[in-house]
Amino acid sequence: MTTASAAMPKKKKKRLSVANMINYVVLFLLMFICVYPMWYIFINSFSTPASITRGVFILPYDFSTEAYQNLGDITNIGSSIVVAVSRTVLGTILTVFCCSFCAYILAHRSLPCKKLFYRLFIVTMYLNAGFIPYYLTVSGIGLRNNFLVYILPYAVQAYFIILIKTYIESIPGELVESAEIDGAGIVRIYWQMILPLSKPILATIVVFAAVNQWNTWSDDMYFMQGRNSANLHCLQYLLYQELQASSVVDTSSAGAAAGAGIKVSPTSLRMAMSFVTIFPILCVYPFMQRYFTKGIMLGAVKG
Repeated sequence: MTTASAAMPKKKKKRLSVANMINYVVLFLLMFICVYPMWYIFINSFSTPASITRGVFILPYDFSTEAYQNLGDITNIGSSIVVAVSRTVLGTILTVFCCSFCAYILAHRSLPCKKLFYRLFIVTMYLNAGFIPYYLTVSGIGLRNNFLVYILPYAVQAYFIILIKTYIESIPGELVESAEIDGAGIVRIYWQMILPLSKPILATIVVFAAVNQWNTWSDDMYFMQGRNSANLHCLQYLLYQELQASSVVDTSSAGAAAGAGIKVSPTSLRMAMSFVTIFPILCVYPFMQRYFTKGIMLGAVKG
Protein backbone atom coordinates (compact mmCIF):
# COMPACT_ATOMS: atom_id res chain seq x y z
CA MET A 1 0.00 0.00 0.00
CA THR A 2 2.82 2.35 0.86
CA THR A 3 4.71 1.52 -2.33
CA ALA A 4 1.61 2.17 -4.45
CA SER A 5 0.99 5.50 -2.70
CA ALA A 6 4.58 6.58 -3.32
CA ALA A 7 4.35 5.62 -6.99
CA MET A 8 1.23 7.68 -7.63
CA PRO A 9 2.85 11.13 -7.06
CA LYS A 10 5.71 10.15 -9.36
CA LYS A 11 3.28 9.21 -12.13
CA LYS A 12 1.32 12.38 -11.56
CA LYS A 13 4.51 14.45 -11.64
CA LYS A 14 5.57 12.73 -14.85
CA ARG A 15 2.21 13.42 -16.45
CA LEU A 16 2.40 17.05 -15.40
CA SER A 17 5.89 17.41 -16.84
CA VAL A 18 4.75 15.93 -20.16
CA ALA A 19 1.75 18.26 -20.18
CA ASN A 20 4.03 21.21 -19.47
CA MET A 21 6.34 20.22 -22.31
CA ILE A 22 3.38 20.05 -24.69
CA ASN A 23 2.23 23.47 -23.50
CA TYR A 24 5.70 24.92 -24.01
CA VAL A 25 5.89 23.51 -27.53
CA VAL A 26 2.45 24.82 -28.47
CA LEU A 27 3.17 28.25 -26.98
CA PHE A 28 6.52 28.40 -28.74
CA LEU A 29 4.87 27.59 -32.07
CA LEU A 30 2.26 30.28 -31.49
CA MET A 31 4.97 32.77 -30.57
CA PHE A 32 6.93 31.83 -33.69
CA ILE A 33 3.87 32.30 -35.89
CA CYS A 34 3.33 35.77 -34.40
CA VAL A 35 6.95 36.93 -34.39
CA TYR A 36 8.32 35.45 -37.60
CA PRO A 37 6.45 37.74 -40.07
CA MET A 38 8.00 40.76 -38.37
CA TRP A 39 11.43 39.09 -38.35
CA TYR A 40 11.03 38.20 -42.04
CA ILE A 41 10.33 41.83 -42.91
CA PHE A 42 13.31 42.95 -40.81
CA ILE A 43 15.91 40.61 -42.35
CA ASN A 44 14.73 41.24 -45.90
CA SER A 45 14.91 45.01 -45.40
CA PHE A 46 18.63 44.65 -44.60
CA SER A 47 19.43 42.28 -47.48
CA THR A 48 20.65 43.06 -50.98
CA PRO A 49 18.38 42.56 -54.02
CA ALA A 50 20.40 39.54 -55.14
CA SER A 51 19.96 37.88 -51.74
CA ILE A 52 16.23 38.55 -51.73
CA THR A 53 15.98 36.95 -55.16
CA ARG A 54 17.64 33.78 -53.82
CA GLY A 55 15.47 33.87 -50.70
CA VAL A 56 16.10 35.23 -47.19
CA PHE A 57 14.35 33.35 -44.38
CA ILE A 58 16.45 33.22 -41.19
CA LEU A 59 19.30 35.77 -41.30
CA PRO A 60 20.02 38.68 -43.67
CA TYR A 61 22.40 37.84 -46.53
CA ASP A 62 24.92 40.40 -47.80
CA PHE A 63 23.95 42.91 -45.12
CA SER A 64 22.96 46.25 -46.68
CA THR A 65 21.31 49.47 -45.49
CA GLU A 66 20.65 50.77 -48.99
CA ALA A 67 16.89 50.45 -48.57
CA TYR A 68 16.88 52.71 -45.49
CA GLN A 69 19.27 55.14 -47.15
CA ASN A 70 16.86 55.27 -50.08
CA LEU A 71 14.03 56.07 -47.69
CA GLY A 72 16.07 58.87 -46.15
CA ASP A 73 16.55 60.44 -49.58
CA ILE A 74 12.80 60.78 -50.22
CA THR A 75 11.72 64.39 -50.59
CA ASN A 76 9.88 65.80 -47.53
CA ILE A 77 10.48 62.60 -45.54
CA GLY A 78 11.33 64.65 -42.44
CA SER A 79 8.16 66.73 -42.52
CA SER A 80 6.05 63.64 -43.21
CA ILE A 81 7.41 61.95 -40.07
CA VAL A 82 6.57 65.05 -38.04
CA VAL A 83 3.04 65.10 -39.48
CA ALA A 84 2.53 61.39 -38.82
CA VAL A 85 3.71 61.64 -35.22
CA SER A 86 1.75 64.85 -34.63
CA ARG A 87 -1.52 63.44 -35.98
CA THR A 88 -1.04 60.27 -33.95
CA VAL A 89 -0.36 62.07 -30.66
CA LEU A 90 -2.81 64.95 -31.03
CA GLY A 91 -5.49 62.85 -32.70
CA THR A 92 -5.30 60.18 -30.00
CA ILE A 93 -5.48 62.72 -27.18
CA LEU A 94 -8.47 64.48 -28.76
CA THR A 95 -10.27 61.20 -29.42
CA VAL A 96 -9.76 59.96 -25.86
CA PHE A 97 -11.02 63.15 -24.24
CA CYS A 98 -13.98 63.71 -26.58
CA CYS A 99 -15.15 60.09 -26.45
CA SER A 100 -14.65 59.75 -22.70
CA PHE A 101 -16.50 62.97 -21.89
CA CYS A 102 -19.35 62.08 -24.25
CA ALA A 103 -19.54 58.61 -22.69
CA TYR A 104 -19.63 60.15 -19.21
CA ILE A 105 -22.54 62.39 -20.21
CA LEU A 106 -24.42 59.43 -21.71
CA ALA A 107 -23.82 57.40 -18.55
CA HIS A 108 -25.08 60.19 -16.31
CA ARG A 109 -28.30 59.12 -14.62
CA SER A 110 -29.99 62.54 -14.93
CA LEU A 111 -29.52 62.91 -18.70
CA PRO A 112 -32.91 63.45 -20.42
CA CYS A 113 -33.75 61.00 -23.24
CA LYS A 114 -30.69 58.96 -22.28
CA LYS A 115 -31.71 55.82 -24.18
CA LEU A 116 -32.62 57.79 -27.29
CA PHE A 117 -29.22 59.49 -27.50
CA TYR A 118 -27.48 56.17 -26.89
CA ARG A 119 -29.38 54.50 -29.72
CA LEU A 120 -28.57 57.39 -32.05
CA PHE A 121 -24.87 56.78 -31.44
CA ILE A 122 -25.31 53.07 -32.17
CA VAL A 123 -27.12 53.81 -35.44
CA THR A 124 -24.10 55.72 -36.74
CA MET A 125 -22.06 52.49 -36.56
CA TYR A 126 -24.30 50.85 -39.16
CA LEU A 127 -25.57 53.71 -41.32
CA ASN A 128 -23.65 56.52 -43.00
CA ALA A 129 -24.25 58.89 -45.89
CA GLY A 130 -21.27 57.69 -47.92
CA PHE A 131 -18.03 59.22 -49.04
CA ILE A 132 -19.37 61.97 -51.34
CA PRO A 133 -21.40 63.76 -48.61
CA TYR A 134 -18.43 63.31 -46.27
CA TYR A 135 -16.07 64.85 -48.82
CA LEU A 136 -18.44 67.77 -49.41
CA THR A 137 -18.82 68.35 -45.67
CA VAL A 138 -15.08 68.34 -45.04
CA SER A 139 -14.52 70.69 -47.98
CA GLY A 140 -17.39 72.94 -46.92
CA ILE A 141 -16.00 73.58 -43.46
CA GLY A 142 -12.57 74.39 -44.86
CA LEU A 143 -10.57 71.32 -43.82
CA ARG A 144 -9.08 70.58 -47.23
CA ASN A 145 -5.31 71.11 -47.26
CA ASN A 146 -5.54 71.63 -43.50
CA PHE A 147 -3.80 69.60 -40.80
CA LEU A 148 -7.02 69.51 -38.78
CA VAL A 149 -8.55 67.11 -41.32
CA TYR A 150 -6.35 64.44 -39.74
CA ILE A 151 -7.76 64.76 -36.23
CA LEU A 152 -11.18 66.46 -36.12
CA PRO A 153 -13.18 63.84 -38.10
CA TYR A 154 -11.91 61.13 -35.72
CA ALA A 155 -12.60 63.01 -32.48
CA VAL A 156 -15.92 61.27 -31.75
CA GLN A 157 -16.35 57.58 -32.55
CA ALA A 158 -19.42 55.61 -31.49
CA TYR A 159 -17.58 52.35 -30.81
CA PHE A 160 -15.19 54.00 -28.35
CA ILE A 161 -18.06 55.83 -26.66
CA ILE A 162 -19.96 52.57 -26.12
CA LEU A 163 -16.91 50.88 -24.59
CA ILE A 164 -16.17 53.77 -22.22
CA LYS A 165 -19.83 54.27 -21.28
CA THR A 166 -20.17 50.60 -20.31
CA TYR A 167 -17.04 50.85 -18.20
CA ILE A 168 -18.15 54.06 -16.47
CA GLU A 169 -21.47 52.43 -15.56
CA SER A 170 -19.51 49.78 -13.65
CA ILE A 171 -18.07 52.48 -11.35
CA PRO A 172 -20.08 52.65 -8.08
CA GLY A 173 -22.61 55.46 -8.28
CA GLU A 174 -22.05 56.30 -4.61
CA LEU A 175 -18.66 57.81 -5.49
CA VAL A 176 -20.24 60.25 -7.92
CA GLU A 177 -23.08 61.03 -5.51
CA SER A 178 -20.64 61.82 -2.71
CA ALA A 179 -18.71 64.15 -5.00
CA GLU A 180 -21.91 65.90 -6.02
CA ILE A 181 -22.89 66.35 -2.37
CA ASP A 182 -19.51 67.99 -1.76
CA GLY A 183 -20.31 70.48 -4.52
CA ALA A 184 -18.28 69.06 -7.42
CA GLY A 185 -19.62 69.83 -10.88
CA ILE A 186 -19.75 67.65 -13.97
CA VAL A 187 -16.39 68.77 -15.32
CA ARG A 188 -14.60 68.35 -11.98
CA ILE A 189 -16.08 64.88 -11.41
CA TYR A 190 -15.07 63.90 -14.92
CA TRP A 191 -11.51 65.20 -14.59
CA GLN A 192 -10.68 64.19 -11.01
CA MET A 193 -12.76 61.03 -10.60
CA ILE A 194 -13.91 59.43 -13.85
CA LEU A 195 -10.64 59.71 -15.77
CA PRO A 196 -8.41 58.26 -13.00
CA LEU A 197 -10.83 55.38 -12.42
CA SER A 198 -11.12 54.64 -16.15
CA LYS A 199 -7.43 54.08 -16.92
CA PRO A 200 -7.85 50.49 -18.23
CA ILE A 201 -10.51 51.33 -20.82
CA LEU A 202 -8.80 54.61 -21.73
CA ALA A 203 -5.55 52.74 -22.37
CA THR A 204 -7.49 50.43 -24.67
CA ILE A 205 -8.89 53.41 -26.57
CA VAL A 206 -5.38 54.90 -26.78
CA VAL A 207 -4.12 51.75 -28.51
CA PHE A 208 -7.04 51.63 -30.94
CA ALA A 209 -6.93 55.35 -31.76
CA ALA A 210 -3.13 55.51 -32.08
CA VAL A 211 -2.97 52.53 -34.45
CA ASN A 212 -5.79 53.99 -36.54
CA GLN A 213 -4.16 57.42 -36.74
CA TRP A 214 -0.71 56.04 -37.53
CA ASN A 215 -1.90 53.70 -40.29
CA THR A 216 -4.49 55.93 -42.00
CA TRP A 217 -3.40 57.56 -45.25
CA SER A 218 -6.59 57.71 -47.35
CA ASP A 219 -7.60 61.09 -45.91
CA ASP A 220 -4.20 62.40 -47.00
CA MET A 221 -4.79 61.17 -50.54
CA TYR A 222 -8.27 62.72 -50.78
CA PHE A 223 -7.88 66.02 -48.95
CA MET A 224 -4.22 67.04 -49.38
CA GLN A 225 -4.03 67.80 -53.08
CA GLY A 226 -3.29 71.53 -53.09
CA ARG A 227 -0.02 73.16 -54.06
CA ASN A 228 0.64 74.25 -50.50
CA SER A 229 0.05 70.82 -48.99
CA ALA A 230 3.42 69.25 -49.85
CA ASN A 231 4.61 69.60 -46.25
CA LEU A 232 1.35 68.20 -44.85
CA HIS A 233 1.57 64.71 -46.29
CA CYS A 234 1.83 61.96 -43.69
CA LEU A 235 4.54 59.31 -43.72
CA GLN A 236 2.33 56.44 -44.86
CA TYR A 237 1.05 58.25 -47.94
CA LEU A 238 4.52 59.46 -48.87
CA LEU A 239 5.87 55.91 -48.63
CA TYR A 240 2.95 54.66 -50.69
CA GLN A 241 3.76 57.14 -53.44
CA GLU A 242 7.43 56.15 -53.35
CA LEU A 243 6.53 52.47 -53.54
CA GLN A 244 4.32 53.07 -56.56
CA ALA A 245 7.13 54.95 -58.27
CA SER A 246 9.71 52.27 -57.48
CA SER A 247 7.50 49.46 -58.76
CA VAL A 248 8.34 50.38 -62.35
CA VAL A 249 11.87 49.05 -61.81
CA ASP A 250 12.23 45.60 -63.34
CA THR A 251 13.88 43.24 -60.86
CA SER A 252 12.44 39.96 -62.08
CA SER A 253 15.82 38.78 -63.33
CA ALA A 254 18.28 37.51 -60.72
CA GLY A 255 21.20 38.60 -62.87
CA ALA A 256 19.87 42.13 -63.15
CA ALA A 257 19.30 42.29 -59.40
CA ALA A 258 22.85 41.18 -58.80
CA GLY A 259 24.25 43.87 -61.08
CA ALA A 260 25.86 47.00 -59.81
CA GLY A 261 23.25 49.23 -61.43
CA ILE A 262 20.44 48.18 -59.06
CA LYS A 263 21.21 48.62 -55.38
CA VAL A 264 17.65 48.60 -54.04
CA SER A 265 14.79 46.46 -55.31
CA PRO A 266 11.09 47.25 -54.79
CA THR A 267 10.92 44.22 -52.50
CA SER A 268 13.65 45.41 -50.12
CA LEU A 269 12.22 48.93 -50.24
CA ARG A 270 8.77 47.55 -49.45
CA MET A 271 10.16 45.61 -46.51
CA ALA A 272 11.95 48.67 -45.16
CA MET A 273 8.78 50.74 -45.47
CA SER A 274 6.76 48.08 -43.67
CA PHE A 275 9.26 47.87 -40.82
CA VAL A 276 9.41 51.66 -40.42
CA THR A 277 5.62 51.95 -40.22
CA ILE A 278 5.08 48.95 -37.92
CA PHE A 279 7.94 49.39 -35.44
CA PRO A 280 6.68 52.55 -33.62
CA ILE A 281 3.33 50.93 -32.82
CA LEU A 282 5.09 47.80 -31.56
CA CYS A 283 7.09 49.98 -29.19
CA VAL A 284 3.95 51.62 -27.77
CA TYR A 285 1.82 48.52 -27.31
CA PRO A 286 3.85 46.79 -24.52
CA PHE A 287 3.36 49.79 -22.23
CA MET A 288 -0.42 49.57 -22.68
CA GLN A 289 -0.73 45.79 -22.62
CA ARG A 290 -1.46 45.42 -18.89
CA TYR A 291 -4.41 47.81 -19.23
CA PHE A 292 -5.50 46.60 -22.64
CA THR A 293 -6.88 43.14 -21.73
CA LYS A 294 -8.63 44.33 -18.60
CA GLY A 295 -10.04 47.42 -20.28
CA ILE A 296 -11.49 45.71 -23.35
CA MET A 297 -13.20 43.03 -21.23
CA LEU A 298 -14.69 45.43 -18.70
CA GLY A 299 -15.71 47.86 -21.42
CA ALA A 300 -17.40 45.20 -23.53
CA VAL A 301 -19.33 43.34 -20.82
CA LYS A 302 -21.18 45.15 -18.10
CA GLY A 303 -20.75 43.43 -14.76
